[in-house]
Amino acid sequence: MRAYLLFLLVPLCTFAGVADRPNVVLFMADDMGMGDTSAYQFFTKNTDDQQLKTPAMQRLADMGMLFTDAHTPSSRCTPTRYGLLTGRYPWRARMKHWVLFGVQGDPLIEKDRPTLGTLFQSQGYATAMVGKWHLGLRYTQSDGKPAAGWEDADLTKGIFDGPAAHGFDHARFTSRSHGTSGLDAGTTAPKSGKNKRGDQNTPRQRTGPGHIHNNRIMSANGNGKQLLEKGPHAYDFHSLGSRHSDHAISFLDNHFRGKSSSGKPFFLYYPSNSNHGPYTPDEKIGDKAVKKAGRTMSGKASSLRLDYIYENDVALGRLLDYLENTDDPRSQGSKLIENTIVIFTSDNGAEVTVKTATGPVRSNKGSCYEGGHRVPFIVSWPKGKIAKGKVSDQLIGLQDLYATFSEMMGVTLPDLKKGEKGAEDSLSLLTAWRGEKLVDRPMFYNDHKESKDGAASAMRIDNPKVGGKVAQGKWKIFFDASLLRSGKANPTMLFDLQSDPKEEKNRLTDPKLKPLVKRLVSTALLHRRAGGHRFVPLA
Repeated sequence: MRAYLLFLLVPLCTFAGVADRPNVVLFMADDMGMGDTSAYQFFTKNTDDQQLKTPAMQRLADMGMLFTDAHTPSSRCTPTRYGLLTGRYPWRARMKHWVLFGVQGDPLIEKDRPTLGTLFQSQGYATAMVGKWHLGLRYTQSDGKPAAGWEDADLTKGIFDGPAAHGFDHARFTSRSHGTSGLDAGTTAPKSGKNKRGDQNTPRQRTGPGHIHNNRIMSANGNGKQLLEKGPHAYDFHSLGSRHSDHAISFLDNHFRGKSSSGKPFFLYYPSNSNHGPYTPDEKIGDKAVKKAGRTMSGKASSLRLDYIYENDVALGRLLDYLENTDDPRSQGSKLIENTIVIFTSDNGAEVTVKTATGPVRSNKGSCYEGGHRVPFIVSWPKGKIAKGKVSDQLIGLQDLYATFSEMMGVTLPDLKKGEKGAEDSLSLLTAWRGEKLVDRPMFYNDHKESKDGAASAMRIDNPKVGGKVAQGKWKIFFDASLLRSGKANPTMLFDLQSDPKEEKNRLTDPKLKPLVKRLVSTALLHRRAGGHRFVPLA
């Protein structure tokens, strides 16, 4: 037992000092299902003619561990991003379903809430994000005060509350999905969708601010809300892939050139715009072609959608190349890749219903059925002794990364019983990354488009004890919106994913399962009412 306890303490002891702590790259695609990467072809059973070839994702899987039972806390992008960055279920905040919509959405992350950004900052990391934010922005008025919304915003005064206010030293981003973050200037391709009418770019436009660097709105031209139509900061749908990738590489280059910064570890959060519609693949990223360059495993040319997914693979591959070819200034004779945690995942399931994208599961984005929230998750960390080329079927969630990184750095989680905030629903995954079994705990998912009220939710718990005996199975129970809205539990469906992975047989009314249903309802109510304050254990 003593040897086992010492083994569990290795990450805390080894990486307590800044000099030894790993760098972290967290790459999150948009709307990408398990079937959208060849790394999961063994699981989805897509044919070679159907399967997009994603060599960089496969390369990452060969370097580390691939999870087949990884989940987002919600089935849509805004709430997942909240859960990922805060370690807290998004439904504990004000938004019970859907996404922040419109040209201006009040920031969803509370001003005093810890995030992955502030966590890494507090431990001496350089922090950066490039890509899609979609957690709300507060603009600034002409007098420097926070704007109430879009109408009273002065774009030349920048952002009052954005990524920089939540732990990111360096931020290059779009406010939300790229098709609604600004008017397409069409500098590298024809203007897209609704933006074909040139008169849309007026001082009163209500689409979005375009490119933002830290708190500065780079696309503003000074004439009301009008955006630039030419130059490097004109907002162009078809050049975002290379722009974000270039910004990520530039951040790393500048970080390692600096005498003071090069001795610090870095955290790079890379939530890409692809492959959220409209599908606008870039011509190339770095020296690699993207548009019309995607291929299936059998060598056939792919679709526009698959080219846009391939853009993620090219961007990821460029980062891996950089890490493999760059010396680590904190470890003589080593390359950066050796002590860098690289994670690839997605913010929710595929936006299309075709099973070659979602994988062999029910429904897709926007659903609490598995297709809405079961996503790719691949992690590599050579120095952290993550086994190479391994596959894990353990249940994990993106909200777990806060506790994972905290344990990795030896940081104690906030004491919620004393009123501290942070990581309310987060469980460290280091045990699973080492190939050991995690404790069974309930996991929630919200936003269910198949229900009358989208605030419906589901909870899963594996092998729960009922009446002193283990109820074998991967039990997933659905509730109507009253659970999240008012703390009342009205179950609507029950599935055992172990015997019914496609959620086809609703067993809620099975008389033999009444004690199990009672137990699951009780657990859901407990965590809905008290779990967010950790008055009860997470697991």
